[in-house]
Amino acid sequence: MNSEAKKRYKELLELKNYSKATLKSYGYCFDLFLEHFNNVDINTLTKEDITNFLYKEHQKGLSYGYQNQIINAIKFYYEKVLKRKRELYDIPRAKRPQKLPTVFSEEEIIKLIGDIENLKHKSILYLIYSAGLRISEAVNMKIADIDSKRNLIVVKSAKGKKDRTTLLSQKLLLMLREYYKQYRPKDYLFEGDPGKQYSVKSIQNVFNKALKLSGIRKKATVHSLRHSFATHLLEHGTDLRYIQELLGHNSSKTTEIYTHITKKGMNKITSPLDNLELQEKKTPYGVYPF
Repeated sequence: MNSEAKKRYKELLELKNYSKATLKSYGYCFDLFLEHFNNVDINTLTKEDITNFLYKEHQKGLSYGYQNQIINAIKFYYEKVLKRKRELYDIPRAKRPQKLPTVFSEEEIIKLIGDIENLKHKSILYLIYSAGLRISEAVNMKIADIDSKRNLIVVKSAKGKKDRTTLLSQKLLLMLREYYKQYRPKDYLFEGDPGKQYSVKSIQNVFNKALKLSGIRKKATVHSLRHSFATHLLEHGTDLRYIQELLGHNSSKTTEIYTHITKKGMNKITSPLDNLELQEKKTPYGVYPF
């Protein structure tokens, strides 16, 4: 019954050039919506019908992100495809989790990446850290995007289909030149098969192997390198507005999370315990996990 609605929905998503991830997530959520109203023409649904559906989904204990995806996917159909007025659906929202990102210290970055022997693998991880890239931006990076004349890296069609520029480390540039001489990539900066971009999975495997060999006991992902880039810039005195531009954040609110994890100024504060004169026992020499 709703096959035409599904077709128009998919066509408009593609026409608006949404990312593959958005196409997949919106498509899944809209299919869920269509399945629920399998024998009903969704063009005839009232706001109350949609709110009741959303409330039933909410009662399943959905995460904040997933619940918002369902709402936005439905709103896209009624507000973009059918061009109806914007609606607010009054249902309880799952709370956004307030989690701080995992960040490596500068010493840990050296330990994590410095001992990698494979030049391609080392170059990829240093690129992501030194420029604050998302993993998708690293695999899409092309040789032409490295602008050594202006000391910049051009990040094209990043999140939200926006271009931006970020830093080109001189140490990275020298490494990339050595890498280029050895591997001779054709188009993409990092290639799996000749002429084909390196895969996200391959970078994740490189990172996970390096993390394991480093002995660093942090629950981290490749994205932790991007978080570390921003945090280290902040700790070295870079203005938050510039960090926002380098990361490609739309809102300063997104970038402000790094103010909660920086150690800048913390080394000037002493724990009250350290001001107490305690009878301390000598700690035996050994290896400890902290």
